[in-house]
Amino acid sequence: MSERHSVFYPLRYREYRALWGASVLSNFGGLVQGVGAAWLMTQLTTSATLVALVQASTTLPYMIFALMAGALADLFDRRALMLAAQAFMLLASITLAVIGWTGGLTPWLLLSLTFLIGVGAAIYNPPWQASMGDLVPRAELPSAVTLNSVGFNLMRGVGPAAGGLIVAAWGAAASFTVNALSYLPLIFTLLRWRPPAQARSVAAREPFPSAVRAGLRYVALSPNLLRVLGRGGLFGFAAISVLALLPLVAKSHTEGGSLLYGLLLGCYGLGAIIGAVLNPPMRERFDNETIVRLAFAGFALAATVLATTGSVWLHALALLPAGAAWVLALSLFNVTVQLSTPRWVVARALALYQTATFGGMAAGSWLWGWIANGYGWQTSLLAAAVVLFAGALVGFWFRAPEFGAANLDPLNQFRAPALGLDLRGRSGPLLIMVDYEINQGDVPEFLRLMQQRRAIRRRDGARGWTLLRDIEQPSTWVESFHIATWDEYVRHNLRRTTSEAEVTIALRALHRGTGDPIVHRMIERRTVPAHEDVPLVGKADVL
Repeated sequence: MSERHSVFYPLRYREYRALWGASVLSNFGGLVQGVGAAWLMTQLTTSATLVALVQASTTLPYMIFALMAGALADLFDRRALMLAAQAFMLLASITLAVIGWTGGLTPWLLLSLTFLIGVGAAIYNPPWQASMGDLVPRAELPSAVTLNSVGFNLMRGVGPAAGGLIVAAWGAAASFTVNALSYLPLIFTLLRWRPPAQARSVAAREPFPSAVRAGLRYVALSPNLLRVLGRGGLFGFAAISVLALLPLVAKSHTEGGSLLYGLLLGCYGLGAIIGAVLNPPMRERFDNETIVRLAFAGFALAATVLATTGSVWLHALALLPAGAAWVLALSLFNVTVQLSTPRWVVARALALYQTATFGGMAAGSWLWGWIANGYGWQTSLLAAAVVLFAGALVGFWFRAPEFGAANLDPLNQFRAPALGLDLRGRSGPLLIMVDYEINQGDVPEFLRLMQQRRAIRRRDGARGWTLLRDIEQPSTWVESFHIATWDEYVRHNLRRTTSEAEVTIALRALHRGTGDPIVHRMIERRTVPAHEDVPLVGKADVL
């Protein structure tokens, strides 16, 4: 494999290498703890539902908290947010270890504490994923995201086996202690990391509720992102069946124990490493939809083998393609989101992707556990395989998008106009109108560009967008839209990307009036007197 396409290329960057290495150690601890928690649950209860809920307790927090974490990551210092999340997980892990050593854990207390650790992970992950763009160049993002999966699954190859040995030798509480200690190197590395300073924005920081709405709006108005969220959620929903029910698969063997469970997880992790190494050449040879279909189908076949055979060796072999399919699908979805989203909203978009995917995992963990409780784990895995095969067929109607090729760097060309009113940041609402003079022969192209302009405006916060044509002078067209406040208007313009500017340039080329299209910025007023703005001395009372 050429160095240019090597998945390990991002390790050349020192800060990425340091954080990646510390994350690998932290992942090791998390996987050791996962084995301890899952196996301890099989000792505390005979309920298949509760066993499967161990997986749900760590994935459900992503569905609940990921969007909040994404908004915070786009608004505040990502490094500080990651440190806070790591400290929270350290505290929850210490509590789990202490109670474990005293023998006071019950099924629901175990689920509650693993849920709290999952909350910390849900808060940590969006700023960590969004920080990839600060650690490596954009061209290396696919490799960096895949390498994150390599690091996790490298530990999945050894962590569960080590966890099985630790649990067998010293009990589940020892695995919880190992996890607590594994947070320390990552916390130390984050304290030393100095991310590049962000340019100070001319706009006031966006309020948190508004930032959440902006993230939801951007993704809701981006068809490619919606397809990624839908396929990711479906994959997580069905594929989690294997991980959720694997403790029961291991226990079904006469030689079953925590060590066998760890070894089976190790096979899954080895498959994931193979998938990560195969990822770059597969991306070169196949389009994204083909890779996604292969991942769905490969995981379905693995679940079928697990359900229909009783050989521990066949079970181990079946977990290899399952692990490879897991990495191929989820890393591709993650990279697609990152390369299709501008930096101002990337953490929120990633958070929504994680909400969909991990929400699917949480729902799937519960459903497959419920089916296993009533009809057996074999039936549950076969049902999940049917859903996975259906997920591959869904691609005929909802194809996975290709990686975004557009330049989503901020344009940084906005200059606030000279105002005739002393506006405050919350002054508004504003009506923006842009006048164009368009020749009749250019109208079809103008309307095509305006369709793109409408999508851009709405994603960036405009409301009530309309296009008007003068019935007395048909060459005159007016684009109009509303913005809630002056601060929102400034943010709306600062969100413009280099790629989106191409639409503006094309529209200006069609404009036949003198100079650039004329922009009118109006503040709406009812019949009551204005209190929030006053005319500036020597200026007219107009915008």
